[in-house]
Amino acid sequence: MEAQKPNAPQKNVAANHKVRGIKNAFLVIICCFIIAVCLFIFWFGADVHFENGHPIDLWGTVYMGGVIVPVLQTLFLTVIVLSVERGIALHSAKGTGSISKFVGEVKKALAKNDIKAAQAACAKQKGSVAAVVAATLVKYEEMDQNTLLTKEQKLTSLQQAVEEATALEMPSLQQNLPIVATMTTLGTLVGLLGTVLGMIKSFQALSASGAPDSTELSTGISEALVNTAFGIATGACAVISYNFYTNKIDNLTYAIDEIGFSIVQTFAATH
Repeated sequence: MEAQKPNAPQKNVAANHKVRGIKNAFLVIICCFIIAVCLFIFWFGADVHFENGHPIDLWGTVYMGGVIVPVLQTLFLTVIVLSVERGIALHSAKGTGSISKFVGEVKKALAKNDIKAAQAACAKQKGSVAAVVAATLVKYEEMDQNTLLTKEQKLTSLQQAVEEATALEMPSLQQNLPIVATMTTLGTLVGLLGTVLGMIKSFQALSASGAPDSTELSTGISEALVNTAFGIATGACAVISYNFYTNKIDNLTYAIDEIGFSIVQTFAATH
């Protein structure tokens, strides 16, 4: 019975520090779509932005982009919202202090074989890295008291504890990033679709009998350029956001790997 008691805290520590975030990104997309449609109709399409049917400012020009504009605005707003959400989530995953300082404290405690000090550092740091280390230290103490397994089996079990704790944290760290990555391509493609539709209208105006209709021609060109701009902006923001947060996750993963290796090596050297 004594050997099984450490298992319970292992689950609780990981659960308490698991990264929280928006679980249902579909609701975010729906909300962004509603906001985008309202902006398109009640702000961009307001009469104050037009004179004799012609746009007199940038907002009116955006309205001339056509029905593709609300779709592109939805994608753009979704990227912004999910990027902010990931920023908040990864900030909490980082913990309360510097990751490099925390890694140094844990490694120093392990060098002295002071597991309690390492656990105290985890409790102070919090976050995903501390959660993985805390769960591994529980297994460390369990293997330290185990007299049935060989040293090789203990090391294998300890390494598995690191991998399992990391596997529990990674999905919450990477949550919603695949959607941001999808927006990279989707925003560009939808913008291209709007551009093509706008150019079609422009060529229709040019091919009309008699003199080309300047209003129809300008409408088509506006639709093409506005959609191109929104598509490029959406794709660019999505690429920047995805790469930025992926790099942050990699840094957290490297810290976890470094401490996990130190724990295993400390156990191997002292047992």
